[in-house]
Amino acid sequence: MDKLYWLNQIKLQDRAKVGDKAFYLSRIMQRGYPVVPGFVVSAENLLQFLENLNSSESLVADLPHSSLHLDVTNWRQLQQVAGRLRQEILTATVPQQWVSTIFQAAKEWQTSCLILRPTLAVSTGTPSMKNISGLLESVFCRCEPEAIAFALKRTWSQIFRARSLLYWQRAGINLQQINLAVLVQPVENAIASGLLTANSSGWEIEATLGLGIAIALGEVQPDVYYIQQATGAVEQQLGNKILAYGVDDAALEAFSQPMPNSALTPDHTCLNTYVIQEAQQQQYALQEEYLQQIIGLGTQLVSELGKTFTIKWTIAQQTTSSKLYITQVSSPQSAIPHGHFIRGLGAARGRVVATALVINNSQQKPEQLPKGVILVVPTITPDWLPLLHQVAGIVTEQGGLTSHAAILARELSITAVVNATSATTLIQTGERLLLDGDRGEIYRITGNSKEEMERGREQESGKLGGENSISPNHLNPKAPQSPVSHLPMIATQLLVNLSQSSLIEEVQSFPVDGVGLLRSELMVLNILDGQHPNSWILGGRQAELLELWSEQIMEFARGFAPRPVFYRSLDWRSQDLPSFSDSLESSSQSMLGERGTFSYLRNPALFELELQALANVQQAGYNNVNLLLPFVRTVEEFIFCRRKVEQALLTEVSQFQLWMMAEVPSVLFLLPEYVKAGAAGISIGTNDLTQLLLGVDREQGQLAKVFNERHPAVMSAIAQLIQMAKSAGIPCSICGQAPALYPEIIDKLVEWGITSISVEPEAVERTYRAIARAEQRLILAAARHDLK
Repeated sequence: MDKLYWLNQIKLQDRAKVGDKAFYLSRIMQRGYPVVPGFVVSAENLLQFLENLNSSESLVADLPHSSLHLDVTNWRQLQQVAGRLRQEILTATVPQQWVSTIFQAAKEWQTSCLILRPTLAVSTGTPSMKNISGLLESVFCRCEPEAIAFALKRTWSQIFRARSLLYWQRAGINLQQINLAVLVQPVENAIASGLLTANSSGWEIEATLGLGIAIALGEVQPDVYYIQQATGAVEQQLGNKILAYGVDDAALEAFSQPMPNSALTPDHTCLNTYVIQEAQQQQYALQEEYLQQIIGLGTQLVSELGKTFTIKWTIAQQTTSSKLYITQVSSPQSAIPHGHFIRGLGAARGRVVATALVINNSQQKPEQLPKGVILVVPTITPDWLPLLHQVAGIVTEQGGLTSHAAILARELSITAVVNATSATTLIQTGERLLLDGDRGEIYRITGNSKEEMERGREQESGKLGGENSISPNHLNPKAPQSPVSHLPMIATQLLVNLSQSSLIEEVQSFPVDGVGLLRSELMVLNILDGQHPNSWILGGRQAELLELWSEQIMEFARGFAPRPVFYRSLDWRSQDLPSFSDSLESSSQSMLGERGTFSYLRNPALFELELQALANVQQAGYNNVNLLLPFVRTVEEFIFCRRKVEQALLTEVSQFQLWMMAEVPSVLFLLPEYVKAGAAGISIGTNDLTQLLLGVDREQGQLAKVFNERHPAVMSAIAQLIQMAKSAGIPCSICGQAPALYPEIIDKLVEWGITSISVEPEAVERTYRAIARAEQRLILAAARHDLK
């Protein structure tokens, strides 16, 4: 446990860690409103707790990374799965250091009772949550280490209840997108508690004696006060209040008596239940003084929350006085002072605060960009890459998780949000933004608050918004920065996707077996000076281009030797390079264009130059570079390329291998023919395979739900390709975004016999761990089978 997040110190960039409930409370508290003090046990602690369960049950062992695709219509199965998951959590051990940290912090309140409130945030690309009332409940416990540990587990386990699993699946929410934090607060005896609901037509206050749990459990019918906004008139309606809750036996002795049987008490070790005396049942819970305090508080909150909001409140019974506190706020957007909110798809992780630079026309690419800005643009094509090294964040109106903008941002470790509709209209150049790539959210920040000035200083010093932020040209700090000795051994090869030589030094120490995808089209953009390679050749600069190209490839060969580097030859479409003075001749409207090996037949000169560059690398003594042919449509295209490879004498080096991408669906029928023609291996490109199988353009973010690599048709195709490769005796890799975006797919890939998996640098460590878990489960399953 790195830290506790105190309500009075939570910042904007902490929202995903502390959840919405705590975040909104902290906003109000920091504006000077009376909020019960508290601290948050971060959502990261739950993920760490689940990862360390060390369960023999495969369903539980992969909880942080599994989506638990259940048949929710099978109620018996749903109940069984939920029961197993919760039991595993409740019987596990919470690290003693965590419990001690929480206990020592809570002792400062000098209270005997604590409330643990679930505070939830759902990460990027998911629909907004509606009507989660009753889904997650608060847990009370004594302020004692053992009680705290059990209450923490009870709170965490609620996301795996049957009704919770049913809700997540029907709402389209995967478990790995759920961030569940826990807000810990002291519980004091209350004179009265309830809700204030405000809207434009009037206000409604609900109140009961004692703690508000009586209303939450539906055990009382609260008193109701209707306030007319226009006149201020109050209309009262007496409720039916028989029970009340307090912390100790002396809690409500003035108007109640303890129940002889505490069976109705949610946690008999902390709360006590009382029967309200008959005389008190006939009186309203709120004296006029308290009623006016609540109305006054609501009037103040209008300026912060707008005319429509709901708060929960309590009037704490203190030694010599009473005090009105807010315990919960429901008014998400306006609870962020001076904020403006835009939602898109989180394409590259991290959070960054910087000034916006808006470019309304993607075709008008500037010659350079100011350093450290958040670039807001309709879309990004690969020829923008040389400019992106300068930016702190990227926002695009178009594109999905496998779009060019997303891929470039992930490789350069630049925080990015794509598919942010109307972003160039809603945002203006010069505005200060908080960009959250984890949640796919953008906030406009104005004003000169202390917190914002602190973020500004962080931006200027390169911190870019906090410990989880990513700065340009630096890898995600969550990715391993050096060989990780504690990682288990794995048999499946793990490779990395790269294109930028500037990252070699950082990535070469990662626990990877080589480069599974060297994207040539992105690699050479850094040396082309805005000119298409054809322009260099026609302008008599072919020798100069060849030297630069060879040196670029050699940097990767040198950096990873003796580990293999799979160089994918050029795979450009005309619309990918709109700013090049000499682009390809195919229609700019074509989704596919004359891309891949087909373009080599039409213009072999450029492919021959690539092959000569590879030959130069071999002649320099590096034998670890192999060739990966992109977007192969026919066997004839492959044979043409193989002959060109032979003419370049690349096959004279015994270690050299000629592979092909398996992304055009026809390879499902032609793979044996490709193998006969000389294909030494295949690499499955899930991005293109998915769009071609499902008929969905990967650049269209609004079709993100349809573009799903987990679709049965895509998974079936992947399984078939792996099996066909095994039958043909050739290796089979996978290098699309699917394994990184959906770690649960890795279970199937390993089970089917994938040879290697290649992912972006930021996904290396979590993919490594997912492979290890998948292999361990297979070993465990085999051992159990042998014991039968």
